[in-house]
Amino acid sequence: MENEEKKNRNKGGRPSKIDPAVHRYSISLNDEENARFLTLFETSGMHVMAHFITACVFQKGIKTVKIDKAKIDYYMRLTSFYSQFRAVGINYNQVVKILYQKFSEKKASAYLYKLEKQTAEFAVLSQKIILLTEEFEEKHLKK
Repeated sequence: MENEEKKNRNKGGRPSKIDPAVHRYSISLNDEENARFLTLFETSGMHVMAHFITACVFQKGIKTVKIDKAKIDYYMRLTSFYSQFRAVGINYNQVVKILYQKFSEKKASAYLYKLEKQTAEFAVLSQKIILLTEEFEEKHLKK
């Protein structure tokens, strides 16, 4: 009895599985089939090829992930533009404050008039961007 306890206590390594996978199968593919198989595996998003093959054999749901670089690029540029738009708004407030501090009332009003025209154009551009974004989301993102 003491020998059994010593034997079990000093057993090292990983614990054995309850239902180990011991049955192995091998298949051969030609170049065309292999290329097609690798394409399916890459689009599935799975990281382990054995899990992918098992899912295919037992007809479990295979998930394919398609990444559209154009959509990601558009989103990144839109995010960048939005941050620039916010920076312009902050600069606008600073410019108005400085105009009233550094210039006379008449000169500041003249500059503010020019600034107001540019702001109106900027607002129109902003509305166009919002419409383009909504159109893009409708066509490409909401499926």
